[in-house]
Amino acid sequence: MKTRRTRIFAIAVIAIIATLTGALTAAPAPATPSTGVTTTLVGTAAFDQIHVRAHSHHPGLWTAQIKTRGLSDAYVVDNKFAPGAATGWHSHPGPSLILVVAGAVTDYTSDDPTCTPHVYVAGTGFVDSGGADVHLLRNETSAPAETIAVQLLPSGADRRIDAPAPGNCPF
Repeated sequence: MKTRRTRIFAIAVIAIIATLTGALTAAPAPATPSTGVTTTLVGTAAFDQIHVRAHSHHPGLWTAQIKTRGLSDAYVVDNKFAPGAATGWHSHPGPSLILVVAGAVTDYTSDDPTCTPHVYVAGTGFVDSGGADVHLLRNETSAPAETIAVQLLPSGADRRIDAPAPGNCPF
């Protein structure tokens, strides 16, 4: 009888410890705030399924394909960055085409262990693939910067998902 009580007591203690440990470790890390960035929604539109294949008049030189399943929301977003501004770490549930229209922005990605900066200047652009791609944009210059983002997201999804700092970057 004593060993049965001991086992029940041990199981209860283990359950309490597991519950407390889970409660202490399950709290999410705080998201990093956006600072010095002014975001203006230029336009939105809803799309049915998309299946587009495009190519240049010279086959083999250039092709593009966009294919979605289900409804999509498209956004055009204007982001203005003051000197030293940062978006905070975040992701998007779908891809974004980022056009740098003024100044320069530096992109950092959470999955890069060396936190390598990728600088984009006015007239250039880059693709944020979305999904698990957590990133941060900064204006590391003394002049204002501006980007236009064209985003294609699942219908009804949050446009931006804030994330905690990944720990591989010093900021």
